[in-house]
Amino acid sequence: MNGIHDLGGMDGLGPVLAEPHEPVFHEVWEGRVFALFAATFVFAGYTVDEFRHAIERMNPAEYLESSYYEHWLHAFEDLLDKKGFVSKAELDARVALLTHGGH
Repeated sequence: MNGIHDLGGMDGLGPVLAEPHEPVFHEVWEGRVFALFAATFVFAGYTVDEFRHAIERMNPAEYLESSYYEHWLHAFEDLLDKKGFVSKAELDARVALLTHGGH
């Protein structure tokens, strides 16, 4: 069964436009998320299939409105919560603290 995450190879979606001289990461945070993959993979003990499946479980609208590395971040949050390392409430509290000028 194809889901919103299975767009590769579908017809009629138009050309893939390559950005000239595209940087490896568009924002500093994307590089940090990339680095988290190896760290969380080893630390939390999840598999590549679990990581992919966590992305595939994203709400379709959220998936389409978010970037590649936001998909990864979603998967980390989901897997670390499911494996008991950090709760969604703890993550939300930390984001709120950082968003409102905390450390």
